[in-house]
Amino acid sequence: MNIIEVKNLSKQFNLEAGFFAKNKNKVYAVNDVSFSLKKGGTYGIVGESGCGKTTTARLIIQMYKQTEGKIIYTDKDGIEHKVEAFTKKELRKYREKIKYIFQDPARSLNPRMNVFNVMTAGLRYSSLWQGKKQAWEAAEKIITEVGLSPEDLNRRPAEFSGGQRQRISIARGLIMNPELLICDEVVSALDVSIQGQIINLLQDLKQKHNLSYIFITHDLKVACYFCDTIGVMYRGVMVEEAPAENLYKAALHPYTKILFDGAKGELTSSNIEVKTTLQAEHCCPFAYRCPKATERCKNELPSFTDITDNHKVRCFNL
Repeated sequence: MNIIEVKNLSKQFNLEAGFFAKNKNKVYAVNDVSFSLKKGGTYGIVGESGCGKTTTARLIIQMYKQTEGKIIYTDKDGIEHKVEAFTKKELRKYREKIKYIFQDPARSLNPRMNVFNVMTAGLRYSSLWQGKKQAWEAAEKIITEVGLSPEDLNRRPAEFSGGQRQRISIARGLIMNPELLICDEVVSALDVSIQGQIINLLQDLKQKHNLSYIFITHDLKVACYFCDTIGVMYRGVMVEEAPAENLYKAALHPYTKILFDGAKGELTSSNIEVKTTLQAEHCCPFAYRCPKATERCKNELPSFTDITDNHKVRCFNL
C-alpha cells in the first residue's frame, strides 16, 4: 500500500516579486513529476542543487501549493485523501503525520529556546497535546532514542555540535509519532563519520517506529545505501527511477552516470552548472549538457519509459 502518491506534479514560481511586478516571467521548478512511496519504504530524490528536489518535498507537505498535479495520502485505515483539497484543520492533522526535517539544524532550531521547548513547540498546538508532564516524558524517551540524554532537554541548541543538532531535529519530528519523515539533505552539512551515524540512526528509528521516508540528497552513494528506490531529477524533471540496489550497476540516463562519476571523484566535460528553467520543457532537459544529444533530444521531450521492471528512464539514446 502506498502512503504517498505524487501524480504529474508541477510548480511554477513568479520570477518577479512585489506589488508592481507583472509576473510574466516564471521559474518552472517542478515539471510533471510522478512517483509513489510504499508504506514502510524509503524513496530517495537525488540531483544537483536547483533540480527541484526540495520544492517537490515542500509541495508534499503543502508549504507551497502546486500549479498542477495531485498528491494522494493514504491513511492508516487505507482511505485515500487528496492533499490539495484539505481544509486548514485537515491540513494540520496531515502535517502531524508527515514531518519535515530541514537541512540546516542551526537555522531551523530556535536559539532562544531550550531543547524541550524546541521539540514540543509544534506538539503544544496540535491535537496530540496532553499537558506538559506527558510532553516531558515523551521528550525524555525520544531524546534518548536519538542518542542524547534527558539532561540535554534543558540546554540550548547552540551548545551542541552539528550532528547533535541534527539529532534534535529528528527528535522534534518524532515526538508527534508521525508515519512519514521527509529528510531534506539531513547529512550534507556533516562530516563523513557523522553522516554514517545519522544514517544508521534513521535506519534504527525506521524499524522501531514503522516509519516511511522521503530522503532528499545530492549524494548518490548515500542514497544507494539508505533508500529502497531512487528517483533522479534534473531541472524539475524526473529523468530516471530504479531500485537503489540496481541503480549503481544499471544506470542508463547520461545524467545519472555523471552523478555516479562525481560521487567517485571523477570530473567530466559535462560538469556545467544547472541552468534555471525559465520556460516549460519541450525537449530533453539535459540536452544542453549531454555528450550524446541529437537534434531530436533538443526538440522533443522523451517520455518516462519502463525499461525493465521498476526501472524507468527518460532518454532517446538507449
